[in-house]
Amino acid sequence: MLLFVGLGNPGAKYANNRHNIGFMAADAIARRHSFSPWTRKFQAEIAEGKLEGEKVLLVKPQTFMNLSGQSVGEAIRFYKLDPSAVTVFYDEIDLEPGKVRVKTGGGAGGHNGIRSLDQHIGRNYRRVRIGVGHPGVREMVHGHVLGDFSKSEREWLDVLIDAIGDNAGLIAKGDDNSFMNRITLALRDRLQPTGEHDTPPPKTAAPKAQSHIRQARQQTSNVKIPEDGPMAAMLRKLLGK
Repeated sequence: MLLFVGLGNPGAKYANNRHNIGFMAADAIARRHSFSPWTRKFQAEIAEGKLEGEKVLLVKPQTFMNLSGQSVGEAIRFYKLDPSAVTVFYDEIDLEPGKVRVKTGGGAGGHNGIRSLDQHIGRNYRRVRIGVGHPGVREMVHGHVLGDFSKSEREWLDVLIDAIGDNAGLIAKGDDNSFMNRITLALRDRLQPTGEHDTPPPKTAAPKAQSHIRQARQQTSNVKIPEDGPMAAMLRKLLGK
């Protein structure tokens, strides 16, 4: 049995926060693979299903982010699971928006939900880090992660969440590299222009500026020049004929 944990904060107030992208990922997996309805247990919302023939318990801790480890700790003790059976989906400010990286173990990186998990179950669990970007200033991080995704961000977010749901079976199989590749391809294929109507028209070079003499020569190219006399010689010299 595997535990797939999505991190976030409970309640409508936080539902669209960047900090809740783990909840969004868990919901997408449940929808895509027809998991059971969500119920309450282990201080969490849980749903059961199968991925690639493996029984999976989805867990969304309802303890608020900073105490997520309490909920996950209860679940793995109840099922007598090793921390290596746990995969956690969560927001990562040190990754560009839409980037996904999977690793096992490591530090908390300032993430309070991960810090709580480390305290309750150790560090030997898989982490699916989902990039939400950094605001650029440390003092703005709190407001950034507890802020809602913007309208412009929803374009890549919706594609990303769907791709996580579609490819969750690869995580269950332990094929982390293929999972990351599939996410990257989904974002590239669905967000980049794909047809002639999706691409801007090619840029054309501006006409080369012409000198006044050249313009005059073009404008007078059809002027009939006298065949002889002083005027004919002057016009031929002026017009280059």
